[in-house]
Amino acid sequence: MYLLVETIRIKNGVPENLRWHQDRYERSCRTFYKTSPKIFIEEELNIPAEFSEGIVKCRFLYNKDSVKTEFQHYSARPINSLKLVEDNGIEYSLKFTDRTAINNLLKSKKECEDILIIKEGFITDTSIANIVFFDGKKWITPADPLLKGTARERLLNENIISTAEITENDIKQFSHFKLINAMLEFDVQEMKDISCIK
Repeated sequence: MYLLVETIRIKNGVPENLRWHQDRYERSCRTFYKTSPKIFIEEELNIPAEFSEGIVKCRFLYNKDSVKTEFQHYSARPINSLKLVEDNGIEYSLKFTDRTAINNLLKSKKECEDILIIKEGFITDTSIANIVFFDGKKWITPADPLLKGTARERLLNENIISTAEITENDIKQFSHFKLINAMLEFDVQEMKDISCIK
């Protein structure tokens, strides 16, 4: 059974941002399995010929002793509206394959296309991504997300975004937002108006 996963974007046969995936993979193994892995993700990515062109989503599944890779062609589904939902007990600090708690919250999205989760009064993540808010000058992401995504870590490291604690009431201070994860490129996304958060 594979309890943990990394989702890796592959463009025209080239895996992207492997440094950040490797870092989180090793960190997760130390946290969950209490061991330092000897595996390098790059060496395990034997990309089949049919996935050598276009944008491909790779699921790098792993446990303490072994890994497994799955590939599929990818196209982003549009997310233009977010429903605020609250869950003070939700825990997803590691990228688990079991998403039951998040999927249960998705039942509350009503007419919206995704959810934005509030935990203990603070904005965290959507069901599939970290979120970044634009205040007219800079991009800010919640300081305490449910999951520290690899795209989030990279953009923080490059000083493209910064962090702050953000409450539901703080949302109106921003004009726009974007969603970020390994599959969603920050630079090419359109900004969504803050009114799309219900």
